[in-house]
Amino acid sequence: MSSHKAIEGKKADKVKVQRALVSVFDKTGVVDFCKVLAELKVEILSTGGTAKKLKEAGVPVTMVNDYTGAPEILNGRVKTLNPHIHGGLLAVRGNELHEAELKREKIGLIDMVVCNLYPFEQTVAKGSDWDTCIENIDIGGPSMIRSAAKNSNYVAIVSSPDQYKELTETLKKTEGCLELAQRKKLACAAFTLTAKYDTAISTYMTKQLS
Repeated sequence: MSSHKAIEGKKADKVKVQRALVSVFDKTGVVDFCKVLAELKVEILSTGGTAKKLKEAGVPVTMVNDYTGAPEILNGRVKTLNPHIHGGLLAVRGNELHEAELKREKIGLIDMVVCNLYPFEQTVAKGSDWDTCIENIDIGGPSMIRSAAKNSNYVAIVSSPDQYKELTETLKKTEGCLELAQRKKLACAAFTLTAKYDTAISTYMTKQLS
């Protein structure tokens, strides 16, 4: 079985962050980080409690449901699983087909994702029942993280509050740009996070079924 071939697109070392999607469970430091993004004229898309916190702090926010034209449904289980989000994250820039499809579907590019995950391991550690643990399995978060990390040629994925300080310093120095090496470093951290997260879920389920 052959693997997928690389999709041709333009090479990009520095990418200016013009639109960021921010959706976090752990809101430590997110307001200050997003204030920096706003000062750099970055359009911020957000959801639920994150959007509420940012708005209360005076940070301009566009709600994801307004951006996509699709409402949050199923008690928030479906918020960001939408072509307007993942198309904007996964498009190969400079690829004629991708750019034509984005134009046809009126999908804008997203240059950064700021996302951390539902506290599955902490929920298990508290001795919560099966249904509660299952409800704390994040779906949209890992999907966005993986999409952004896969497309690190163009997109930055910020998956931990520990990354805000260094990124703030860099973004201020570069007037909102991030280099490819830094985007790849962020992608590596993001895939490490999702791998650990999935391992925790698999371990829990295996123990419950044994």
